[in-house]
Amino acid sequence: MSALDGLVVRRTTTAQQVADGLSERILAGAFGPGDRLRESAIAAELGVARNTIREAVRILELSGLVRYEVNRGAVVISPTPENVEALYAARERLETAAVARTPSPEQLRAITAAFEALAEAADSHDARRIVEHDLAFHSAIVALLDSSRLDGFYAELSQELRFYLMVLSVEDREFDNPDVVLAEHDAILSAIRSGDRDRAAAQVRSHIETNAQRLKEILAERG
Repeated sequence: MSALDGLVVRRTTTAQQVADGLSERILAGAFGPGDRLRESAIAAELGVARNTIREAVRILELSGLVRYEVNRGAVVISPTPENVEALYAARERLETAAVARTPSPEQLRAITAAFEALAEAADSHDARRIVEHDLAFHSAIVALLDSSRLDGFYAELSQELRFYLMVLSVEDREFDNPDVVLAEHDAILSAIRSGDRDRAAAQVRSHIETNAQRLKEILAERG
């Protein structure tokens, strides 16, 4: 039985659609941590051009699901509690520093718009849409630091965060009942709007620490 069983590529399939199908199987465990994604084998099994698979793998790399290793090519990432700790510590320091600043009217509008987009995505119960808008909300918060370099750094973190947020969403089925996720983000937005920097930092810290702890529990259960 192949890890690709059931993945049917239509004639109109694009690299993004192939990437979506592969990411679903990675998150479902069909491809394990450290497994190689052999482009030629996948192309042959799906009956599509190798260039299409190569482009799909690049999309997965940008999403943080795979990385390239010397002499091995594309491999599925191997999440560990230590990786979660380091990633979320960096995230917490950036976001708590950001909410310690007073937002300009334009920045506040951007954060509010990002929350509204997240709420709209939640209504779709589409895990990927919810995760993308979740990350966009937090990116709008980091933008309070007024540093394009830090914005870029957070964008790099988000590639890996996207994977972990998808793990949370799939394991806990947050997309079925996203009210908790929305409530946590609404509490952050409310604190920023009120100008209560300490409360905003506390809400951000609680949100991030709760997610990190749950992820470590999931990794322990999988291990």
